[in-house]
Amino acid sequence: MILAVLQARMSSTRLPGKVLMPIVRAPMIIRQIERVARSRRIDRLVVATSTDPLDDAIETAVRRDGIAVHRGPLDNVLERFVGALDAHPADHVVRLTADCPLADPTVIDATIDLHLSSRADYTSNSPEGAAYPKGLDVEVITAAGLRRAAAQADSPEAREHVTWDVWNNPDRWNLAWLPDAPGEGAVRWTVDRPDDYAFVAAVYDALYPKDRAFTSDDVRAFVRSREDLLNYGGDRRA
Repeated sequence: MILAVLQARMSSTRLPGKVLMPIVRAPMIIRQIERVARSRRIDRLVVATSTDPLDDAIETAVRRDGIAVHRGPLDNVLERFVGALDAHPADHVVRLTADCPLADPTVIDATIDLHLSSRADYTSNSPEGAAYPKGLDVEVITAAGLRRAAAQADSPEAREHVTWDVWNNPDRWNLAWLPDAPGEGAVRWTVDRPDDYAFVAAVYDALYPKDRAFTSDDVRAFVRSREDLLNYGGDRRA
């Protein structure tokens, strides 16, 4: 059983409320869920948000689309993930963040496939120096590994960043990295700033009406066709 946990909150410091900002007439988080739902390997998706009243709006938006929600502490995201796992038992957990509306289901599946075949504790598609665009990040961890990380979390950083212990103590973990990443770590397909949102909205306005399942290669081709977007809000190399 593979559980995807999509973490989301309204209180982003750089762009508050971004996860519900509209993308082609729907909240951004719903557009991301549409893409994640095309994964062949994910068995269930749960949105993990906080008990902060601001996040009531997230629960309302995603439950309207029949998506499960788990709520936990605002400042302890790791506890939220464990709570989601307790509520929806699984063997492996896919960690996703709700500011990535260009999430790629093929990359998600490739990362999961490697995780299962390698029998790693933790698998990611973003090895240092050979990354996918920011916004296509995928992390997969065993259920036992997630619980172990929670048991060892002894700092605010470890509780806020779910895989903090993995990244800071790699010698403690059996790790696997998706090979042949395209080296696009400077490319921004995530939404942290107003210009990121403008870029993603432009991509959806152009591609979504023609093909709701547009691919990452479609995004790259669109960017190449629009010189004004090549450096829009940062390096947009494709």
